[in-house]
Amino acid sequence: MKDIALLIGNGVNTMSKGISWEDLLDKIIHYCGSTSIKKDKSKPFPLFYEEIFAAALQSQAIVKEVELKTFIGKQVSDIARNQVHVMIQQLAPAHVMTLNYEFLLEGKTPKQNEGLVREKLYSVFRKYTIGGTTYWHLHGDCRYPITINLGYEHYGGQLQQMRNYVATATNYANASNNKLPFVKRMEKPDKLTIQSWADLFFLKDIHILGATLDFVETDLWWLLTFRARQLRLNRRITISNTIYYYIPKPFAASSRFKLDLLEANFVKVVEIDLPHSVNYYEKIIAGM
Repeated sequence: MKDIALLIGNGVNTMSKGISWEDLLDKIIHYCGSTSIKKDKSKPFPLFYEEIFAAALQSQAIVKEVELKTFIGKQVSDIARNQVHVMIQQLAPAHVMTLNYEFLLEGKTPKQNEGLVREKLYSVFRKYTIGGTTYWHLHGDCRYPITINLGYEHYGGQLQQMRNYVATATNYANASNNKLPFVKRMEKPDKLTIQSWADLFFLKDIHILGATLDFVETDLWWLLTFRARQLRLNRRITISNTIYYYIPKPFAASSRFKLDLLEANFVKVVEIDLPHSVNYYEKIIAGM
């Protein structure tokens, strides 16, 4: 068991043969009867999702959002497990955070959400433990389709819950949940327990791979900028972990604007001199 945390994005899933993101968008549009909607890469996906959802309601193709999210959950669940998923599991990190909704990293569908708070919609605490590794599903999961985080409304609610937990205070009914904001609890590090995946951004070395970290990921960018502010301004706490972001070197030049912003927020960028491939992930994992 390695006392590190991984943050895994959809790039890992693209190593599997099967449905692509473009294919999935086409299927969603067709399912909603929204064929008049035009795909455009300049549309931020959370807003594009809202456009699709609104059109589906107007045409009465669906009645409730859970129908659409259940359909999407079924589509992503059909992705086949690949060699990279297996390598990550064999690495046996203490924590795996994933932006994906299926359970390819776990290797099987867990039976029960073990989060400290039984969230019905958001995913600040959502976790499963398999083989000694804790898996955190940051944007929901297929077992509970309504938790799948896709639209602007959901992103906004998720960020609100996160900010309450990390920076201000929570009002969850669970008696075992320490309701002090996380940064306040960090003033007494000897008494800290990990309650949420957000805690890991302050306590564990994190390796981010297969994640584009587009700016629509407002929850993650807020957390990174908040952490950076604490490093610069909050003298009452100590943050000594390192966050690494891996990117294939062929993509680095076109992503320089984003890499500059990551580095400005105390994220160490690691360029791997390989194309995006199984070998790329193999080299990263071998170095951990």
